[in-house]
Amino acid sequence: MSFEIIVTYISPATLNSIIMQDYTGFFGSFIWWLFIFYLVLGPQLQHRSLQAARQKLLRKLGEKRGSNVITLIHRQESIGLFGIPFYRFIDIDDSEQVLRAIRSTPGDKPIDLIINTPGGLVLAASQIARAIKEHKAKTTVIVPHYAMSGGTLIALAADEILMDPNAVLGPIDPQIKEFPAPSVLKAVEKKGVDKVKDETLIMADIAEKAIRQIQDFVFELLKERYSEDKARELARVLTEGRWTHDFPITVDVARELGLNVSTSVPEEVYSLMELYPQPITKRHPSVEFIPTPSKQQK
Repeated sequence: MSFEIIVTYISPATLNSIIMQDYTGFFGSFIWWLFIFYLVLGPQLQHRSLQAARQKLLRKLGEKRGSNVITLIHRQESIGLFGIPFYRFIDIDDSEQVLRAIRSTPGDKPIDLIINTPGGLVLAASQIARAIKEHKAKTTVIVPHYAMSGGTLIALAADEILMDPNAVLGPIDPQIKEFPAPSVLKAVEKKGVDKVKDETLIMADIAEKAIRQIQDFVFELLKERYSEDKARELARVLTEGRWTHDFPITVDVARELGLNVSTSVPEEVYSLMELYPQPITKRHPSVEFIPTPSKQQK
């Protein structure tokens, strides 16, 4: 039996080329997997970092004001694969969490509820408002930018409302499908009951009930802090359709209505809002400025 040994000669240049190809392939594969990792987990890691920063600031604000600080902040946040923005409104999940936070707060400890929302479900907002009203210690709703519709309903339940000088509240007239309830009633009144469809009459019946229910609920929220006549007047003005649903109730308008509004918003609240970023949808930001120290920081 004989063996044949074949020896192949590889030049140093060829060997170096093979090694470089293997190295390049490994490095390219590593970069690719790193990119996939960033796409999938990057937004989640960023979100967890933001949550930690928010919790730290909430503790600082709570210690400063001697209160339990709760937030109900709805912004577009790019969380998830490809940073897809999620639009948020007041929903049942919000009410469950806020109720849990209020329930865990001792009765003798004040509550500060920071609200930034376009509104949402009447049921959810009503649950939160009732829980705020029933809390024994002082309750304060803080509005750094806007608290429309259901957000305003919650604010009415608090002992005090703190608003930025340029922040706004909004009317709380019920919405039936995509129409304001007062407008549905007015349309039927102008056109005549015998000239509208049955569906419109059904909507009008629902609209009338919805307005009455909201007015009664607002009166219950206000009757202990205002006279009976004033509480009923506020309930009527905010629900009767005097304005469009997106009408901005400024600090001046709120005070003219008789609401207990102050503009002493703590600086920490503005810092907190910076930790709720909107998703980056443009290559360049549409607003840029150089921050200057505020009066409270000087």
